[in-house]
Amino acid sequence: MLLLTPGPTPVPEAVRMAMSTPTIHHRTPEFEAIFGKARGYLSALFNMEEVLMLASSGTGAMEACVLHLCQSKAIVVNSGKFGERFGKICAAYNKPFVEIKNEWDTPVSVDAIVELVKNDASIDAVCMQVCESAGGLRHPVEDVAKAVKAIRPNIMVIADGITAVGVEKVDTTNVDALISGSQKALMLPPGLAFIGLNAKALEIIENGGVGYYFNLKTELKNQRKNTTAWTAATTLVIGLVAMCELIDAEGGLEKLYADTAKRADATNKALQALGLHIYPKVPAKAMSAVLHDDASQIRKLLKTKYGVNMAGGQDHIKDTLFRINHMGLINVYETAWTLNAVELALSELGKRAYDGTANRVFSQEFYQG
Repeated sequence: MLLLTPGPTPVPEAVRMAMSTPTIHHRTPEFEAIFGKARGYLSALFNMEEVLMLASSGTGAMEACVLHLCQSKAIVVNSGKFGERFGKICAAYNKPFVEIKNEWDTPVSVDAIVELVKNDASIDAVCMQVCESAGGLRHPVEDVAKAVKAIRPNIMVIADGITAVGVEKVDTTNVDALISGSQKALMLPPGLAFIGLNAKALEIIENGGVGYYFNLKTELKNQRKNTTAWTAATTLVIGLVAMCELIDAEGGLEKLYADTAKRADATNKALQALGLHIYPKVPAKAMSAVLHDDASQIRKLLKTKYGVNMAGGQDHIKDTLFRINHMGLINVYETAWTLNAVELALSELGKRAYDGTANRVFSQEFYQG
């Protein structure tokens, strides 16, 4: 069965083998050496002053960032389930916030955020997704960050890059905190979260760590010594090092970004050639999201007959969206087979005659485009 859901993604065999070695204790020089390697790889991946690892899902990293970097009032961008989650985290801590809510296919307007910042001096944080995976949408995070910093440099820009880090090079010039998770482009099991931090965010954290388990000041102090405040996710950290080594062996980050972009663009064109509608107005590279009345039936056929497991939608588009993952080291033939299966499913459902269009367009675009 091909696992092409946008997280969890498949774990490569070399990484599974690395994680199957005997468990080691986390308070040892041996693990500190492994942890130091992991920090080095993450530093290159995030290209920020510091990167912290947390034994949690990405939501834990979102909560930690809100807790530390939003002091008075946040802008929360809600174009899907994960933007909505930032608002729920603010509410849980009784932190005031104003929500910009769009349909899930619509990126946030830079002007809308600028207008709020100009008219409300209490706003000190902007929380948004780089890629809102609920609908496969790419937000203009870099443009938002640049615009708000031009108005008030001390505003903290918190970017959820859980389905963006490792997919594309995110420009963090004006981003203060960039969040990711292990089960996406890094192709690890769930359970490890990452936070890239710039100098300003580090200053705020070092001057006012809050909370207990998610106290980033405590983590910062320990992780700079290649250890953790609490019990480390040793197996996942070992897997992280193995995965980063595999990415290097496959040509490095720049090749990964280029291959992912080519695969995503070629997939979208192949799907459109079948007469399908790409849902988001600005598609992210992490996945192809298709809106179709028969999405549930297409997914069922792919899973039961053609050996492909891909994700559906959520909430109001639960039964009308399907999403094909592009994150990680995905073989071209896996995407080609998936697109062929989509075309076969459409034929079985009486939507269009099968004529090999999907594979032809995908191959032409990927290899010749």
